[in-house]
Amino acid sequence: MDEIERIERRVKLHDVRVLMSVVQAGSMNKAAERLGTSQPAVSRAISDLEHAFGVRLLDRSPIGIEPTQCGRAIIQRGLAVFDELRQGFKDVEFLTDPTAGELRIGCTEHAAAGPVLAVVDRLTRRHPRMAFEVVTAGALAVCRDLTERRVEIAIMGIYPDEEDREIENFAIENLYDNERVVVAGKQNPWTRRRRIELAELVNEPWTLPPPETTLGEFAARVFRASGLRPPRATVVTLSRALRDKLLATGRYLTILPNYTFMPPAKGASLKPLPVTLPNARGTVAVLTLKNRTLTPLAELFIKTYRAITMPLPKAR
Repeated sequence: MDEIERIERRVKLHDVRVLMSVVQAGSMNKAAERLGTSQPAVSRAISDLEHAFGVRLLDRSPIGIEPTQCGRAIIQRGLAVFDELRQGFKDVEFLTDPTAGELRIGCTEHAAAGPVLAVVDRLTRRHPRMAFEVVTAGALAVCRDLTERRVEIAIMGIYPDEEDREIENFAIENLYDNERVVVAGKQNPWTRRRRIELAELVNEPWTLPPPETTLGEFAARVFRASGLRPPRATVVTLSRALRDKLLATGRYLTILPNYTFMPPAKGASLKPLPVTLPNARGTVAVLTLKNRTLTPLAELFIKTYRAITMPLPKAR
């Protein structure tokens, strides 16, 4: 307690917030505008904070103000402090009214249309006043959002051939097995076949994500693993909506995670093709930040996720 009292006397939470704002804005003037205060007040807060820690926290550079190594350390801890306080407000809101609350979820666009949609649909039917913000991005960007506390939980597929993804800071709960499949619109003639060899599809029209994305890399790798030249995609796009429209024409093929076909998003206009893809099996997992206390709504989301996916093959 003595140590906490010493910190309380030396460091003001407001000053830490000012430091974070200055670094985010790149200048003290811009930070003052955002905070609705004066530039001298911002300078004084930074000076008080540097005096409290006994080190320099900011450096000037040609592109503006940048944090020193010590400054970055304080900002990182400050993010955690403000995040915990924000989580505390959410806890109180949920405890006073368990039928409401707000949760930020990070996931890929495919997960959003599959398991995330299934859980959100069930919870909002039971509790219409709950609110969810679903932030979609590539897998690496989702991990970064979770690390920087912009989302509370993340849902994504984890595959053996992508273990280089930096996930050591996360608590990972593997929920069920999943695999990537070749998908076509139901009007596509290939959907009438009972068995298809991957080599037969090389020259078909494909719509795929960019090659530098996780799924784009997988698409190229899976053809090479079969001794085939990767197909030249007719349409390359990150937009899942555009790819769905192209598939609906009955001409195009793509590769999607199998959880795309989870209810309530049953993929009514899409159909997986009977094609065996090498190294396509992985797991769908819930990722949370280690040592970060989850809000009650986040815990309820994960509990509901487990209940919905219980009939699915258990992840190994």
